[in-house]
Amino acid sequence: MRNVSPDEPLYRELDDEELMQRLVLRDLTAFRTLYARYSSLVYSAALRIVRDTQIAEDMVQEIFLRIWRKPESYTATRGKFATWLTSVSRNRAVDEVRSRGRRYRHETASPEEQERELPGPETDDPALTAELSDQRRLIVTALSHLPAEQRQTIELAYFGGLTQQEISERLDQPLGTVKTRIRLGMQKLRAALTPELKW
Repeated sequence: MRNVSPDEPLYRELDDEELMQRLVLRDLTAFRTLYARYSSLVYSAALRIVRDTQIAEDMVQEIFLRIWRKPESYTATRGKFATWLTSVSRNRAVDEVRSRGRRYRHETASPEEQERELPGPETDDPALTAELSDQRRLIVTALSHLPAEQRQTIELAYFGGLTQQEISERLDQPLGTVKTRIRLGMQKLRAALTPELKW
């Protein structure tokens, strides 16, 4: 890699692969350069699929945060960075659309149907099916013992598929409050379920 001072505009002349190499070394200027270069591309790719400007903006932040945390997820042998980033953006947008579909089905389902939606792998093994059914009942019971505000935020996040920001807006509560409720609720769930389930 060339020696480039962090405050030199020469970063804009570096190619994507070299910027990503610098990002592995936690080079914040390289990250800012990539963000300036590609944030509009990620936004456009996401917006075409999710058709919601706020969600697309949130996804730009999320995707670049993931790149900052795990720059090694990109390797030059997979192709050009821009192509890889576009693919990542589209896949994440498709996941979001699917999540919203599941969320809508959950919100319009009866309480019995909602309980059946608790996650669990499909299986033809009767013993495993019975065990998973028991685990779901344990989770539902543990949830019922949480304070109402903690139970509500956890259900919206984990069973409703909402982001913490969406929960904050729906409940008209500060984002920090929502995060605290989820954290405290999950701690209580783990304490209640650890003897019964493997987390």
